[in-house]
Amino acid sequence: MELAGKVALVTGASRGMGEAIALKLASLGCKVVVNYVAIEASNKVDAGNLVENIINLGGEAMSVEADVRDSETVKGMVEQVTDKWSKIDILVNNAGINRDTLLLRMSDDAWDDVINTNLRGAYLCTKFALRSMMRQEWGRIINISSVSGIVGNIGQSNYAASKGGLIAFTKSVAREMGSRNITVNAVAPGYIITGMTDKLPSETKEAILAMIPLQRFGQPEDVAELVAFLATDRAGYITGQAITIDGGLFP
Repeated sequence: MELAGKVALVTGASRGMGEAIALKLASLGCKVVVNYVAIEASNKVDAGNLVENIINLGGEAMSVEADVRDSETVKGMVEQVTDKWSKIDILVNNAGINRDTLLLRMSDDAWDDVINTNLRGAYLCTKFALRSMMRQEWGRIINISSVSGIVGNIGQSNYAASKGGLIAFTKSVAREMGSRNITVNAVAPGYIITGMTDKLPSETKEAILAMIPLQRFGQPEDVAELVAFLATDRAGYITGQAITIDGGLFP
């Protein structure tokens, strides 16, 4: 129970990597806030099931619906958490979407939706959560970026821009918050088995798999283990870093 008593807010936590991260943090003793947005009715159900699962395993959890793109909604979410548990110790900015297409075919909405969710969302959640961390002079912020934000990818100019921007955001906030004992790091996953990768054609999956030295796609739990480590005191001297977790795809 290395993180016993800590309060962790995980955005976009109703499924996929967010769900795995929430479960891992709960297993280490965190009180977990499961954020979701009800774009799909199933998101609310999934968030509720996750909270129930954590509680059944002996942990504490709550779900909060909030669109991370909206300033007032994010502010309200943070207030709801601090009203219940008095603080936020750990923030995992995991909420993200993709709208893949070649740049010349990309609509303004496809660009704006991805940038606003992936980058603006992290900015808003970080800004409001930092106030609690600064008061207690301890905090962990882990931003879920992507290898696309480091090396780029065809058909993902919007996604890569948002994830690359998130890395630059990470490094800047780490410099601002270091004196307050608040670390800020980014995790850059490669191809992880989630709803996003499930949509890839089988021939594309086979071609990608052939390029990965470990010869497998990552599991959400692989990412969750790294996030959990960065949230602990064992990672207390690591800040401003973008750590890839991609099976050796981009060494």
